[in-house]
Amino acid sequence: MSNALTANPIALSRQAATMQRVFSFLSVIFLAVPNLVDAAEKPNILYILADDLGFSDLGCYGGEISTPVLDALAAGGVRLTQFYNTGRCCPSRAAILTGQYPHRVGLGHMTTNDLGQPGYRGVVSSEAQTIAQVLTSAGYRSFMSGKWHLGTPDPTQHGFEEFYGTLVSAKRFFDPDHLIRKPEGRKARQYPDGKFYATDAVTDHALDFLKLARATPDKPWFLYLAYNAPHFPLHAPPEEIAKYKDRYHGGWDKLRAARLARMKELGIVPEETQLSKRSHWRNFGETKIGVNPAWDTLPEDRRFDLARRMAIYAAMIDRLDQQLGRVIDDLKSAGEYDNTLIVFTSDNGACFEWDPFGFDIVSSNQNILHKGDMLDEMGKAGTFHSVGSGWANSSNTPWRLYKHFNHEGGIASPGIVHWPNGLKTKAGSINHQPAHIIDLLPTAVSVAGAKYEGKLSLPGIDLLDQLDNGGRERMLFFEHQGNRAVRSGRWKLVALDDQPWELYDFSVDRVEMNDLATNHPQRVQRMAAAWDKWGAANQVTPLPRDLGVDYLKAD
Repeated sequence: MSNALTANPIALSRQAATMQRVFSFLSVIFLAVPNLVDAAEKPNILYILADDLGFSDLGCYGGEISTPVLDALAAGGVRLTQFYNTGRCCPSRAAILTGQYPHRVGLGHMTTNDLGQPGYRGVVSSEAQTIAQVLTSAGYRSFMSGKWHLGTPDPTQHGFEEFYGTLVSAKRFFDPDHLIRKPEGRKARQYPDGKFYATDAVTDHALDFLKLARATPDKPWFLYLAYNAPHFPLHAPPEEIAKYKDRYHGGWDKLRAARLARMKELGIVPEETQLSKRSHWRNFGETKIGVNPAWDTLPEDRRFDLARRMAIYAAMIDRLDQQLGRVIDDLKSAGEYDNTLIVFTSDNGACFEWDPFGFDIVSSNQNILHKGDMLDEMGKAGTFHSVGSGWANSSNTPWRLYKHFNHEGGIASPGIVHWPNGLKTKAGSINHQPAHIIDLLPTAVSVAGAKYEGKLSLPGIDLLDQLDNGGRERMLFFEHQGNRAVRSGRWKLVALDDQPWELYDFSVDRVEMNDLATNHPQRVQRMAAAWDKWGAANQVTPLPRDLGVDYLKAD
């Protein structure tokens, strides 16, 4: 990577201004003051991650769910329309924190699965240097609240000073015992019976960490705030669910159409964008496959069950936004808001697991049809529901497919960048350049004036430099569970499992409905060769079981 200051004109301008002031002092002061000045001018950094949030779920991306806090960040910052993840939670978290493609650091699949190959060990590699470690060396204090999921038992061994959250995936939003405090000996907050909700608790501890950070005002801070919501199980406070009780009885077909119309009005997608066809699904174990049905073909009792599921999902996002508002208010009260770089995104597209009707127990395709009084029980402690593929298809409007896959529904996330003191880009603007979560570490390096000394070179770029000055064309690569993709300029090459490559021209078809592979065989060959080269260099290939997806069943 190039020198952080020379790669970032914002950092360069700040350094120049600092030096101009310093040189106006006596030489003895010049020797004593620069580090303090530099520290004071470095921005705080807040990276916020939602879990299983779909591309169109936020109001500022066309959704109907109430998200005024995130909408305000978008209005004061930049929205990215082509911000990519890895298609799944563990790999995405590894990519964010290490700046590497996930296979390169051992997390090409999930933390529960050691598949016996370097790219699929299920634990983050000791070779990886995290954002927290890099920023600590640059004088930052680093904190984490939320979901870790990198396979190791203690985030404080990876550069974080304090941690509260879950080491694995979300299990119970009403169970305080599922979240822990690190390092050993630290005490988490205690909550009265019936008053614990994970999204709130993660926020509470984040605010505690910011209070700790302000005990050393000469040091900037980094906070990684990784919410579990809206990942299943569908759990939300009853007052939030009540807001959406009757919102979704019109069904997913009408919802997709309404969201797309708003997305066009907002400028998120071009006016000529069409909805993709209803996406297919396959259940746990892949014993059944199908296509999401038309809403109007479903029996009334099934529609009531599904509307309740989506209401809870919406409530979880609403509550996340409210809790994030507490963090934003805290930054404003402390006078830190304008000089805090805030980035918000999601770890993957919305979750289809495992069919149109969702499931009712952990990692199973079992579904119980809820009727009458049973509907009111959904969303409470002791239940375990998912939203299902029909609603996930809506959350990912207008894209194809979902989490797990490398089509746009799996790897395209909302991305909001906000930094009043640093962004040159006009507030409220929308950026359509491709970017990737591997860019978040180099971005932090640049704005912090830090030095990356990791053993592994960084494949990403400074996101802010791209936003402010226009980015160079580059290739972005993807693989998860045999699903593969390459993005290069207006072209995307993508494949399902061991199926042939598909080719799409995103200048006219980002919904991936018109496969041009047979029309451009040489382009397919070139891009596939680039993917093969990347796969070999990043421990992606050989894929487990060659291109077989047997390891899908071990999730």
